[in-house]
Amino acid sequence: MNRYFSPPVTPPFFILLLLLFLIFFTIFSSLVTVAFQRLGIPPSVAYLLFLFSILGSFINIPVAEKRSYAPVLTVREVRFFGVSYPVPYVQLAEQKVIIAVNAGGALVPLSVVVYEFVHLLELNAYLTVIKVTLGIALSAVISHAFSRPVRGLGIAVPTLIPPLMAALSALLLGGPYKPAIAYASGTLGVLIGADLMNLQHMKELGAPMVSIGGAGTFDGIFLAGVIAVLLV
Repeated sequence: MNRYFSPPVTPPFFILLLLLFLIFFTIFSSLVTVAFQRLGIPPSVAYLLFLFSILGSFINIPVAEKRSYAPVLTVREVRFFGVSYPVPYVQLAEQKVIIAVNAGGALVPLSVVVYEFVHLLELNAYLTVIKVTLGIALSAVISHAFSRPVRGLGIAVPTLIPPLMAALSALLLGGPYKPAIAYASGTLGVLIGADLMNLQHMKELGAPMVSIGGAGTFDGIFLAGVIAVLLV
């Protein structure tokens, strides 16, 4: 018997996809590196942070576990005089949700924010530290206002709202360290407002695991900071 193997895509189309991926990767990595350089991070370290964010996006670190009971509709078969009848009934079933932190989407941005805070304190820029804190608080309130629990997915926030609010906060507060204000407001604003302030909704999501900063459940922490810096 002769068997023929047909690839899912033709070689020219595969080469085109590869070229598009390389172009997208180059442009995206350049934008992220430029954003980190505006925060005072050397180019080599900025590129390493970008690579860590990509590789770390596949790593979710469990930090907590929530258990709850929810009503579940099931069907039980009942026989009466030899005839089977489906009888629906409700019973309580245990639901377990694992809360994890994504290494690339949350830990990398947090490490950059910590670096910025330490750098500002070393420069005795206490007024800027206060401005950064105010920017984070404002962004957190806005992010929480626009966040919505989506069953089976997580907490959804409109993609452009956090970076736009972070950039606006940085421009309003002003000063020579607007990129630092924008980045901290974009990252911690989403983390606090959309994620931490919605922890009470975890059991309502219906997902076995929610990942803070990870794609598929909590998004936008990494990109919000990068986009906000590029806007100021």
